[in-house]
Amino acid sequence: MDTVCYLLFIILLNSQAHESYAQCLHGCSCIDDRHGRSLICMEESAFGAIPENLPGDVTKIRIEKSHFTEVPRGVFSNTPALENLWLNFNDITVINSKGLEGLGNLTELRLQGNKLRSVPWTAFEDTPALKILDLKHNQLDVLPEHALKFLPGLTYLDLSFNQLTVISKEVFQNWPLYQRLQNLEEREATVSGPNVVLALHDNAWLCDCRLKGFVEFIMSLSPPIILMNSYLTCSGPDFRAGKFFHELELQACMKPVVSSPAANMSLPQGSNLTLHCVAKARPEPAVWWTYGLKIIRGFHESQERVAEDTVKSLLVIPSLHAADRGIYTCTAVNFIGNSSVSVLLDVSAVSSQSPHLPGFSVMPGAGDENVFIDIHITKQTVRGISIEWFAALDHPSETWFTIHFGHAGIGKKETTYIGPGIQSYSISDLMPATKYEICVTLKNQVPRPGQCIVFVTGSDITEMEQREKLIHIVVIVLAMVLAVPLGMYACTTDTRFACVEIIMESWKNRQRESNPSGMEHARQGTFDSLQAASDEGLVKKDSSEDKKAEDVVGKM
Repeated sequence: MDTVCYLLFIILLNSQAHESYAQCLHGCSCIDDRHGRSLICMEESAFGAIPENLPGDVTKIRIEKSHFTEVPRGVFSNTPALENLWLNFNDITVINSKGLEGLGNLTELRLQGNKLRSVPWTAFEDTPALKILDLKHNQLDVLPEHALKFLPGLTYLDLSFNQLTVISKEVFQNWPLYQRLQNLEEREATVSGPNVVLALHDNAWLCDCRLKGFVEFIMSLSPPIILMNSYLTCSGPDFRAGKFFHELELQACMKPVVSSPAANMSLPQGSNLTLHCVAKARPEPAVWWTYGLKIIRGFHESQERVAEDTVKSLLVIPSLHAADRGIYTCTAVNFIGNSSVSVLLDVSAVSSQSPHLPGFSVMPGAGDENVFIDIHITKQTVRGISIEWFAALDHPSETWFTIHFGHAGIGKKETTYIGPGIQSYSISDLMPATKYEICVTLKNQVPRPGQCIVFVTGSDITEMEQREKLIHIVVIVLAMVLAVPLGMYACTTDTRFACVEIIMESWKNRQRESNPSGMEHARQGTFDSLQAASDEGLVKKDSSEDKKAEDVVGKM
């Protein structure tokens, strides 16, 4: 009888063991020891997601190298006995704010080697017993002020090898454990207990004024709170890179204060000028120059550091011309505020002796000031045009231009500054049946005759888009024609080439009366280049669009 009972007992144990292992997931192993039951899944790419049918009696789960990307809501809600959760070396990028729901007994969470850029710190409301949190080798770049608020019992926090740059001391001042240690009696009681370990090394710490409070907190730490590596180093700014925290003397942040040695300057034409301003701010500000409310792009601008919290900005203006006169503004901005200073520049005209013709005086730069600018349309699209220009300059590498564009007949137009070496410009989003004017001037001169093109857009852009045809550009005043002091020429689409021939003949007659044949040939080339741009049916037979465009011209 005893033998039969013994055999029945052995059979019962084997059946229970078989049932237990049958519940283990495929590709995983289940181990029972004195700490409870463990589920270990180390097979490469075993799961594309955290399994939903996790055994309910496990106390430890270790799933690594499965490369799933998310911890979804309530995925561990059926494992209330879980105490240790290791999800290292996967590709986790997102943790749902309820991803740890039901883990009231969890004491250890390891997420090393994932791709987390942020953590929903409020998720730890569901893990009040958590003591170990390992987040090293992720991509965390932000630690909000409430991050540790729901981790009152934490004894190990590893944030090393992330991308943290700036955090405030309030992150730790809001930590319940740190608040308890501020009470002397609580501190004496806690000192006898286990240490609290923080690992914060190998982050991209940006050691400027924004890190001042955090550095002070680190320097004030003492047991039971200790650092795994106390030699925290700066990654930036450049002049502090590689320094240890204990070597820093950071000051409070301040808004920029900008100054310039001179508020007014007067120089003769042809002089080389370097404007400079000094900006003092913490953290380092962004500094730029503007001229007439436009950011200056054509001149050389540089910056140099003169102190830890002071930078000097230099603006180089070579070979001053009368068009360079005006107000130049230096502006500095950081996250606290901004400041600016203006310099009024006056360029005076002076006489100088010509080295080739003694006794005769000339104005420096006069050739550039009165240079003829040859402008022509190079391309017409459904919604815009492109122009190019040529100017015979003494110093082309030092001269910039201004584009004046807007509705014809309106005095003030939108201006765009073009740096040296650029001789083309494109305009898009034009309105149909609208008369526009575009001018190119040297630096910030007022447009003169010969520096503008007036044109009219087609009457129905939508219809032409459907037919995949180019926009009708009716050139009213050409750069070549504007050189003629009297009259205005209008070339509409239904006059076709007859209009062109009439304009050419009239223009030739005027040129024969006033200009040598060489100039006539040069201007002829300009006109031909304009006509070459009017390809693909720009000058067409009678059509409804042409008639409407002609009506617009007639109203001008």
